[in-house]
Amino acid sequence: MSERMSTPRAAARAGKDAVVLDDDATLHAMGYPRKLTRRFKAFDNFAISFTIINILSGIFSSFGFGMNAGGPRILVFGWIGVSLMVLLIGAAMGEVASAYPTSGALYFSAGKLAKRHKGAWSWYTGWLNFVGQIGGTAATGYAAATFIQAFVQLQRPSYQPTVHQTVLITAVIIVVQGLANTFTVQLVAVLNRISVWWLLIGLVVIVGALIVIPDHHQSASFVTHFENNTGFTSGLYGGMLGLLVTSWTFTGFDGSFHMSEETVQATVNAPRGITRAIGYSAITGLILMLALVYSIKDYAKEAATDAPPVQILIDGLGLGTAKVMLLIVIGAMLFCGLANLTSNTRQIFAFSRDGAMPGSRWWHSVSTRTRTPVKAVWLAVGCSLALVVPGWWSHTAFTAIVSVNVVGLFLAYAVPIFLRLRLGDAFQPGPWHLGRWGKPIGWLAVVWIALSSVLFMLPQASPITASSFNYAPIALVVVLLVATVWWFATARRRFQGPISYGRPDEIAAMDLI
Repeated sequence: MSERMSTPRAAARAGKDAVVLDDDATLHAMGYPRKLTRRFKAFDNFAISFTIINILSGIFSSFGFGMNAGGPRILVFGWIGVSLMVLLIGAAMGEVASAYPTSGALYFSAGKLAKRHKGAWSWYTGWLNFVGQIGGTAATGYAAATFIQAFVQLQRPSYQPTVHQTVLITAVIIVVQGLANTFTVQLVAVLNRISVWWLLIGLVVIVGALIVIPDHHQSASFVTHFENNTGFTSGLYGGMLGLLVTSWTFTGFDGSFHMSEETVQATVNAPRGITRAIGYSAITGLILMLALVYSIKDYAKEAATDAPPVQILIDGLGLGTAKVMLLIVIGAMLFCGLANLTSNTRQIFAFSRDGAMPGSRWWHSVSTRTRTPVKAVWLAVGCSLALVVPGWWSHTAFTAIVSVNVVGLFLAYAVPIFLRLRLGDAFQPGPWHLGRWGKPIGWLAVVWIALSSVLFMLPQASPITASSFNYAPIALVVVLLVATVWWFATARRRFQGPISYGRPDEIAAMDLI
């Protein structure tokens, strides 16, 4: 992955690259005035994706599912394989982000890269991105609610969590995160920086405790142990479902792309933020995964609990220490949800700016006090809450919401990468690009996304009943059906993809900051 080509073409591009690094000039050239404050430096941009990926949140919330869908073999080797594929996706996305550093990110670049039907490509990419990010906010809040109740139960053994309580606590979490994005924007930026150190220090503390304190660890060969408790007779199918653990953890790295208009030198720092967040998460996540796997004591007992990682901590570390570790995990989940909602809001802001959402005039308006899209925050909150509602009666709500998150986001990731490949040599890369590796990396990314998306839309538990049904396909179909009906009814006549507000010199005069 190079930031300059090692060929004579680099010299020819040198003058252009200097201009590309002028953030305002780049934004004006793409047709938009500056409305958001550029308060994100390179570390801040990396922090938003690293926090959304959030290995503590992702691994702890889905580890139990993996214990029953493939066991240690899939948890460890699936993590290695899938994280490598995600790194390829992130690199391919980074190349696009360098060329089109806007808050619109995926849908904007899809509209610019399409040869024909630009409006349609942009439209569907934006709606997939929207539903995927809504799923991420909802799933993270749901996971935090589950672990908060696990902590309460450790404090008060008489407390019995229910799905109703989980939904209500999830609602409170998401609303509070919405309030934070509304009234304490500067604090949110600070919390995103703190979250990186919370994750890294928390990782060291948890892994260190799991290595030092337990009086027993599994043998080295335990990493190859396979388990299939999904109810399906096919071990292959059960194991493939377990890949959802890694895929769910590695969602949301488009956050760096969406924060481009608030990042300095975004043509370089946004793609760096994407790839570094994935790379560091892959390494640290593998360390945490191994620590948890080798700390398993009673597999059947721990896998059967509501929160298997919590039981692993209790069995290995003792109740008092486990409570401290659990507080670290809950904090990480809350940081993750906050960053996810922030990213979600920027996508809504940009999509509405181009008139692609109902009530667009509302959602792309910016608060004069905070210079952030406050109304978009509450649209994201409301839609996330709507996605959580089925959890009131469904015991598989979490995995279904996760599937909505994974499939919606990764399909949105695939579209601009595919269009960039179809454009061939006509694609004009930014200063951060993959050179001759761009095409093979891009095709591998698109093929993996297609295969994994089909897998995660399939049933995840057997027997299939009303309470175990994977409603992710229904949620995605409903969103796409609404988008399609709306497209053919009115949108195709007025939405032609990302709009331009005029010539660069005219747009510069419109800057509001």
